[in-house]
Amino acid sequence: MKALFEERYGTSPEDVKHYDTEKLRSEFLIEEILVKGMVKMLYTHNDRMLVGGAIPLASPLKLEAIDALKAEYFCQRRELGIINVGGSGSVVVDGQAYELQYKEALYVGQGVKQVEFMSKDATVPAKFYFNSAPAHCSYPTVQISRADANVLDLGSVETSNKRIVNQLIISKNVQTCQLQMGLTELKTGSVWNSMPPHTHARRMEVYFYFEVPENQSVCHFMGKPDETRHIWIKNEEAVISPSWSIHAGAGTSNYSFIWGMCGENMDYGDMDTILPNQLL
Repeated sequence: MKALFEERYGTSPEDVKHYDTEKLRSEFLIEEILVKGMVKMLYTHNDRMLVGGAIPLASPLKLEAIDALKAEYFCQRRELGIINVGGSGSVVVDGQAYELQYKEALYVGQGVKQVEFMSKDATVPAKFYFNSAPAHCSYPTVQISRADANVLDLGSVETSNKRIVNQLIISKNVQTCQLQMGLTELKTGSVWNSMPPHTHARRMEVYFYFEVPENQSVCHFMGKPDETRHIWIKNEEAVISPSWSIHAGAGTSNYSFIWGMCGENMDYGDMDTILPNQLL
């Protein structure tokens, strides 16, 4: 397998107070998660979430266990969520192929031994973004189309955060151990996501930003509500959000992002909201 792997440790909010820009980015920003012809993975010790990407070209790419997992195969003790953000492609799970179009998802349960990524056309390759979390029982593999999503229409034009939240891998659609994933699309003229901001102490999150237009950017805000920080993010980059941190962003244009969560609480609406005028 052609694979790149990185490991990140957990951080204390007291330490983050003293980080400069370079240190903040090195701890929380995930650059180049999607690399042509490669599988790339990052293991964060925040709830042991694994974040990855795969762009298969002419040849399939296999998802195999990295040494850090100490496992015989990737899903031996893990579940997996995949969302395609590129051209048409397939994910082969223990010999069965699931074709994923743009913005379609696949949940793969614990115990699956073989996962393989394929592009339908190498000149317009699939881009498989994935999250993985520890799992202790096995649930069936489920494909989730855009039509299968639980859709929330949130925000308003007046507050520049009109957005559509597509809940894909979530308890209303798919039974999982702890992993949840979805996709939020900002409407034209809106730039703020996850407003008002919030924290959820019983689960962490990773945001993957995409559909960011050329020469545009997103400013991701993190940190404790009374000690916020920001990270400028380019197209197809991700950011780690510990459970103690807010997670919100504003772009220089509208954009989309994938949110992935894991932890002990599966209730999507369980969060501690902070009003914008309370942030420091």
